[in-house]
Amino acid sequence: MDALKLLKQDHDTVKAILKTLDDTTERAGKTRSSLFDKLKRELTIHETIEEEILYPAFQEQAKLKDIVLEGYQEHHVVDLVMDELAELSTSDETWGAKLSVVKENVEHHIEEEEGDMFKKARQLFESQELEQLGARLEARKLELKKESPEELQESREAA
Repeated sequence: MDALKLLKQDHDTVKAILKTLDDTTERAGKTRSSLFDKLKRELTIHETIEEEILYPAFQEQAKLKDIVLEGYQEHHVVDLVMDELAELSTSDETWGAKLSVVKENVEHHIEEEEGDMFKKARQLFESQELEQLGARLEARKLELKKESPEELQESREAA
């Protein structure tokens, strides 16, 4: 599968989880916890494949370098707030506000990737190159999905 199509699917999955999670209330503790765990896992896998495979390939292109560097930083900011959320009770009054910050940052990041980054990538890479990148992304994603949440976090921190 084309790398950009694979990432678009990931983006759609994350946006759907964020929407559902954003619609929950403090009284939906179990639902919030379950959805948050799912969100954290999806984001971790997605960020890992981007940072290990996609971003290094894109960064070699001068026209993509700045947006890739920004992408790394956007991942970092989301990770910081996600870590803060993980430490809070889902019934904490600040939990929803922090989730809104995550949602806004992720949605902004997705817009930039799907807009500027993907558009430039389609101009700079042949479709065969994007297919090859997609195969690598997909293979790594399958490996990561087999890992436990703890192993996934450890491999993310080691990167």
